[in-house]
Amino acid sequence: MDTVSSKAPQAVQRTSLAIILAVSASHFVNDLMQFLLPALYPLLKEAYGLDYVQIGLITLAQQMTASILQPLVGLYTDLKPKPYALAISMVFAITGVTLLATANTFGLLILAAMVGGVGSAIFHPEASRVARLASGGRLGFAQSLFQVGGNLGTSVGPLAAAYFLLPRGQGSAVWFALVALTALIILSAVGRWYAAHQRAHSGKPVLKAAQQILSRRRLTIAFLVIGALLLSKYVYISSITSYYSFYLIEKFDLTAQEAQLYLFLFLGAIAAGTFIGGPVGDRFGRLTVIWVSIVGALPFTLLLPHMNLAGTAVVSIAVGLILSSAFSAIVVYAQELVPGKVGLIAGFVFGFAFGIGAIGAAVIGALADVTGIVYVFNLTALLPFLGFLTIFLPRARELHPNLKEPA
Repeated sequence: MDTVSSKAPQAVQRTSLAIILAVSASHFVNDLMQFLLPALYPLLKEAYGLDYVQIGLITLAQQMTASILQPLVGLYTDLKPKPYALAISMVFAITGVTLLATANTFGLLILAAMVGGVGSAIFHPEASRVARLASGGRLGFAQSLFQVGGNLGTSVGPLAAAYFLLPRGQGSAVWFALVALTALIILSAVGRWYAAHQRAHSGKPVLKAAQQILSRRRLTIAFLVIGALLLSKYVYISSITSYYSFYLIEKFDLTAQEAQLYLFLFLGAIAAGTFIGGPVGDRFGRLTVIWVSIVGALPFTLLLPHMNLAGTAVVSIAVGLILSSAFSAIVVYAQELVPGKVGLIAGFVFGFAFGIGAIGAAVIGALADVTGIVYVFNLTALLPFLGFLTIFLPRARELHPNLKEPA
């Protein structure tokens, strides 16, 4: 069901860009909902006397739930497509944000994090599949446009915290349930398009997925390398997302609201880099983007802990732009390694990224309690060294022996 037939009705094909924009807009809402929790960390830390370990555990609960479930959701929907799964994911998001607004204990915060994580687990593999179906062959572009919506949602999170959540308190998070309700309506329409796509192609011959040509050993090495690349990217980004505010407050004596604005700059740069990376990968090849993205971020991550406030802002923007450009390329590249398993691979990539980021956040929190947050930022700056492992990934010629264009 993942291959769009060239004989699909024109009515379905005409709406393809609109569908990608719809899932991108819904991704904006989904990831905004997910970021409300870390955006509230400074307030929750003070209100409930949380330490860095407990903050890391909340992140762990949210992201590990998504991490474990995403590949399972992707595998299930590979076998049994569910057009309205995306709408169901937003029901969980609404429930999670309502719980967040009303939680008054550490345990309830953990529960809110887990419910939101379930929604995210359902959303990402299915939205990635829909974007691919609607791509018209421009796989990198479609994944980037889909992914940038989520990055924009995450980047808006600090502004929502600075100008809405922090001044009004934890309970104000409930207003974002109305935003999620809008996304629920949009995703119901996407579900109807998906169902129409299924009906249009039922009983018609579809192009078979390309056969997997890599040996089991080569494939295992490739996914170990992809795991290492995701670790370098997402543990670093998780350290910024969860602790950058505390780093700026401790090192530069900023207020919580001021720190959120600097976090917005970093996350906004991630959104821009994500959008740029997909089309560049379509043009110059996925591996080129992966190389430049992760290894290219290394000089800037090493510089960041040693800069003054203005320099920190500038360097963080450079890190966000460069480091984020690889994700769409990694998703499409991994799907090409195992043809025909779009949902499973998208679930694995998103799930592993969330999971390793969550574990990293918990470890970083524990380390920060012992050594201080400034020391931790010096340590995480070394993570992009793992980008040199890209040399062990199969080249485009190995995956597509008859293809001359970048892949």
